[in-house]
Amino acid sequence: MKLLTLNFLSCAVKACKSSSASFPLHPKDCELESAEIAPNPKLLFNILPRIDWDALVVTASELGFTSLKATPPTNEELEGDEKMMTDLHTLLLETQIMEGSLVCANCGHEYKVKEGIANFLLPNHLV
Repeated sequence: MKLLTLNFLSCAVKACKSSSASFPLHPKDCELESAEIAPNPKLLFNILPRIDWDALVVTASELGFTSLKATPPTNEELEGDEKMMTDLHTLLLETQIMEGSLVCANCGHEYKVKEGIANFLLPNHLV
């Protein structure tokens, strides 16, 4: 599961739908893998406005990526800073969670990730 995907997921438990603590899901005991992909600046420029930057900063710091600024870069800043563009590309598009769990901060439910695929099926008592 790419870290970009994690930025769009929240807890599926019905009781968490109204809670802001259900987003973002927090990685726990994750095994990361990096798959090299050709850089695509246009894709990054199109993705940035759709990303919840605060959630990305939280997730990245929990996984050990500390190079993100507290505020999202503008397209002009990104064009002028090759290192920032490379770091964002690596974080969002090349880094994958292969094994581990994603945990809801509201209810504590853990979604297992196995072979890069998160299992979002809920047991009957949580639906």
